[in-house]
Amino acid sequence: MTRIFSLLLICLVALAACTDVSGTSTLGADGRPLPKAYKIRGNPEKLQFRMLDSVNALRQASGLQSVQLNAQLNAAAATHAKDMSRQNRPWHFGSDGSSPLDRVARAGYAGRFLGEAISETYETETETLAAWMQEPGPRSVIMDPQATQMGFAWHQENGGKIWWTLEMGTGG
Repeated sequence: MTRIFSLLLICLVALAACTDVSGTSTLGADGRPLPKAYKIRGNPEKLQFRMLDSVNALRQASGLQSVQLNAQLNAAAATHAKDMSRQNRPWHFGSDGSSPLDRVARAGYAGRFLGEAISETYETETETLAAWMQEPGPRSVIMDPQATQMGFAWHQENGGKIWWTLEMGTGG
């Protein structure tokens, strides 16, 4: 009996050493690791240029021309990212019923609008771009051979959720 009790005590001590004593779990209910919130810090232009560089690398690898950031497309993207957060849903229509075409026109974009990619996530901009490239709709927007200009913006909530918006157009 003492031997069984000792063995049980040793097993309990060993199991206790394996548990997270901080009270925080890193696994979700499905047993998969919970996402870690990516906090955007520093100069926002650097993040825009990282995304621009990533998009251009993908486009060049497919033999397509590079795109340039456009201030009006950036403004339209920023407006929509904030609006999606307020609505708490990723979709292409604004809370006022506006379409992507309406938003780029309001921002004063003189070129031809080609398309929009959107996302809600806790992931980085490069992880978001990778996810967009796996989906036919966003991929066709990013890889549109007519594209010469891009807008990119985001809105990050206090809890860490990020609302990403990418706009593509032709110069005008």
